Amino acid sequence: MSSRELVTLSVGGVRFVTRASTLQRFPESRLARMVNDDDREFTLVNGEFFVDRDGALFGYIMDFLRTLQVSLPADFSDYQRLQREAEYYGLYPLADLLSQEHLLKPKLEILEVRFSLQEMQAFFRIFGSCSTTIEALAEQITVFIGQQSGQGWNSPFPSQKRLVPLPLERPSHHDMVFLCGTEYSAGDQVVARYVSIKPDNRKLINGTNVLGLLLDSLFKDGFRLISTRTVASEEKVECYTLERMKRAAGLAVMVNQNAGSSGVAQARRSQVQKGK
Repeated sequence: MSSRELVTLSVGGVRFVTRASTLQRFPESRLARMVNDDDREFTLVNGEFFVDRDGALFGYIMDFLRTLQVSLPADFSDYQRLQREAEYYGLYPLADLLSQEHLLKPKLEILEVRFSLQEMQAFFRIFGSCSTTIEALAEQITVFIGQQSGQGWNSPFPSQKRLVPLPLERPSHHDMVFLCGTEYSAGDQVVARYVSIKPDNRKLINGTNVLGLLLDSLFKDGFRLISTRTVASEEKVECYTLERMKRAAGLAVMVNQNAGSSGVAQARRSQVQKGK
C-alpha cells in the first residue's frame, strides 16, 4: 500500500480516515502491521479495517500519531484506559508518556488580588501561584506618572505633559505591586498615576475602575472568583481570590529518522508549553 493512499478504520463503530503513513509512524506497532497486512486480528470489511476497541479513545491515539505529542482536555480522566489502549496497539512510547500522569493533568492555579483605597490613592498587590502568569500579567499592566500644578487640576484632562511609564514593583517572581490616583508633592504639584491594562488602551486614574478592568481581564483569561474578604479592616484592604485550571504541558516524543531499521525511535521527551 502506498504511503499516499488513504486508510479507513471503524473503531468501535467510530469511523476514521487517515493516511497510511500516519499509521506507519511507528513501524513496530500493530497499526503499522495492520496496514502492511501483517496482523490478521484486524479484519478488512468492505474496504474498512474493523477494530473492536474504544473509538472515543482511539481519537486521542490518532492525534498522537499525527503530532507526536499528548495533549488532552482539561476534564480528561481516563489515563489508565488510554494507556491500556496504547499498549494494545503496540504504541509503547505513547504508553510511556501516559504513565507520567502527574505531568499531563491540568494544574490548579491560584491568584490573589489585594486592593486598598486610601483617600485619593489606590494600592494593588497581586500574588500568584504560577510565576509565568505573573510575568504575563506584568507585561499587560503599565503605570504612567504625570505632574500638574494644583490650580489646573480641576480640568477633566489635567495633565497635558507627556506621561512617563514607571516599572512595576516586583517583590518576588510571584507578586507585583502598583498604585494609581493622585497625591501632592513639594511645590504644590499634583502627582498623578494612571494605570493601563492591555488590550484596553485607556489610562485610568480611579482605583475602582482599575480594579474592575483588572478583574474583567482575569475573567477573560479563564480565572473565576472563588472568595472575597477583608484582610485588614482598619486599612480597608480587600482581598479577591481567583482560580483556574491551567492546561498541562503536552509531552512530546522526538523522532529520530536514523534510528536503525525501524526508522523511528524515542530519542527523548520534552514538554511543549501551550496557552498562558
